[in-house]
Amino acid sequence: MTEQIPTTLERADTQSSASHSDCPRWYLVQSRPNQADRAEENLLRQGYSTFLPRFSAQRIRRGRRVEVQTALFPNYLFIRLSRWSDNWYPLRSTRGVSRLVTFGSNPLPVPDNLIEAIRQRIEQGTIKPAFAPGERVELIEGPFQGLDAIFAAQRDEERVILLIELLHRQVQVTVPVSGIRKSA
Repeated sequence: MTEQIPTTLERADTQSSASHSDCPRWYLVQSRPNQADRAEENLLRQGYSTFLPRFSAQRIRRGRRVEVQTALFPNYLFIRLSRWSDNWYPLRSTRGVSRLVTFGSNPLPVPDNLIEAIRQRIEQGTIKPAFAPGERVELIEGPFQGLDAIFAAQRDEERVILLIELLHRQVQVTVPVSGIRKSA
């Protein structure tokens, strides 16, 4: 039995495929509640490349309308890592980081074109809130299901404030954002 020695061309091909598999890829990190900024800051200090998508939104603070930077995906950020050459262990103990999002036991890479599309939409300013104050919405679940309401404000990531007419007066109610849709 003779041993086959790879040619220079075969070795180069094997090395290029190995180096291709070690290209840095984007992965999704879940932060602790309301600590995405802290997680990003600590990951940057450790030398990691991160991306925390933010967009401008208007909020009312102390009776004034102010423009604030809001996370596009609350409690999530992206990190760029090489599968084999980067040290992944410090991620678990980084302040603000809860976990690396995995599928089974393997971290699932996020396609580069998706990250680029998010960056472009943020730069173009095409990311807008789903509902605007004064917009008519319909309740699709809960005790007020089927009623029409007026969107007043976004309370937090999961809840909204609506104005509903009950007994000939407008009443403010807070409902999950998943329980409403735009009126037709």
